[in-house]
Amino acid sequence: MRVTGPVLALGLAMLASVVGLAPSAGGSSGSEGEVVGSPPWREAKWPFLMDQWGTGRAFQCAPADCGVALTLYVRPKIGFCNCTSGVSDDAELDRVGDVELIAPHFMPLAEGHAIAVGHMNGRSRAYSFASRDAALAVAFNDKCDVVVATVTANGPLPENAEAHALAFLNSQPVLHWVEVSLGL
Repeated sequence: MRVTGPVLALGLAMLASVVGLAPSAGGSSGSEGEVVGSPPWREAKWPFLMDQWGTGRAFQCAPADCGVALTLYVRPKIGFCNCTSGVSDDAELDRVGDVELIAPHFMPLAEGHAIAVGHMNGRSRAYSFASRDAALAVAFNDKCDVVVATVTANGPLPENAEAHALAFLNSQPVLHWVEVSLGL
């Protein structure tokens, strides 16, 4: 089933309260818009203009919890993944990722590596920008559908940025949102 951008955006908006208020695995619900886990992430406004994939969700982790202020942007891209091999190499991660939303000119810092979110597999890779800021791209898929996440920091990413992001992406509220978004 193909879901169009406006329909997907409406569905994401309807699910916002469910994910923002539901407890995460091993955590509890915090104040409105906060998903409490280890560490807590607060939902923020999606800052980017709408494109063919619609809007996504944005979350922030405070310096006290993540070492530096981190922002995680996440959204599904229905039917945009390589249906045969998924996000299994850096070329596919570069193609499906959202790093260009942060800045149009970026360079990978190293080879990416395999990751898992729920029952889905994918890839993660760090990038740098001319401004010396950094980002981490994460993409994972179920068949032909992919979920992309981009983690940013002002300056270098801390070593634990990926661990914090993957713990959040693997939390029950986010996994539930992903399942509903992908129609699983």
